[in-house]
Amino acid sequence: MNIAIVGATGNVGRKILEVLEKKEILIDKLYLVASTKSEGKKIKFQGKEIEVCNLEDFDFSKVKIAFFAAGGKISQKFASKAAKYCLVIDNSSFFRMDPDVPLVVPQVNADDLNNLKKNIIANPNCSTAQLVIALKPLHDLFIIRRIVVSTYQSVSGAGKAPMDELFAQTQSVLDSKNIKSKNFTKQIAFNAIPHIDDFSDDGYTKEELKMRNETKKILDNKIDLTATCVRLPISVSHSESVNLQFEKSFSLKKVRDILNNFEGCKVVDERVDGGYTTPLEAEGKNETFISRIREDKTIENGLNLWIVSDNLLRGAALNAVEIAETLIKNNFYGK
Repeated sequence: MNIAIVGATGNVGRKILEVLEKKEILIDKLYLVASTKSEGKKIKFQGKEIEVCNLEDFDFSKVKIAFFAAGGKISQKFASKAAKYCLVIDNSSFFRMDPDVPLVVPQVNADDLNNLKKNIIANPNCSTAQLVIALKPLHDLFIIRRIVVSTYQSVSGAGKAPMDELFAQTQSVLDSKNIKSKNFTKQIAFNAIPHIDDFSDDGYTKEELKMRNETKKILDNKIDLTATCVRLPISVSHSESVNLQFEKSFSLKKVRDILNNFEGCKVVDERVDGGYTTPLEAEGKNETFISRIREDKTIENGLNLWIVSDNLLRGAALNAVEIAETLIKNNFYGK
């Protein structure tokens, strides 16, 4: 099978490459595709150097699957054109709420892959992906009525330039130099910014609305969700403080057991110093980690969780590749 990665030189594109190297997908030829300024660059894959192609004139009829990891504007311009010839797995937000495009986390709603109308599959927002994979087994058993989530998101979720800015600002602070903010609304180094993406008229940011709308589309449209999304000076991994209210009663033992047994989840919940997972420990790991599991005694059937995951893996590259794996496993293309 021939595969293309659009945006191969960016954060998510390179992570897709890393994930593909570890997976058992049989790739006959891999095309790395990017903008004109990246054309001709060489990137290693499985010990061989692959030259980057120019997106503007790339022929998508040469591939069966194209991963798009270059942002919403590129997906808007090129994804539908590519989908005339191949299956597109898109990491941007552009197609996520399109009713004719499935929004998929394979462990949660793989059945939606059976209903492809535009030959495009959307990858959810990184914070949504790690949230729904932890909530799916709980919702199946106890039925979630309401979610209150606060996210603490790393700068890698905003791209390479914001990561570089964090490092530069950190050095400037340590050297007592003036701080320059280009990619953030305020200084990110040694700070917390309660603002990710643009504000809507009701005061929520687009990131917060994405979490609400995408969770409803993937998990259950009846669930109510309110979110506050915060950017932290962390390189990789997003964390979430999650408060749930169920329709049914539960036991903490049952919660731990079903989470530990659900694909993609790992419970690290010891009530001792360090008995939980932090962003640093989640970096580079495929699992979504759940800690600080405890009853919320202020509401009926309430539960608190701490959820941490590598946003470049579970929230982007890993999920995209697992979508491809699911399609191949179910003989979407035959052999």
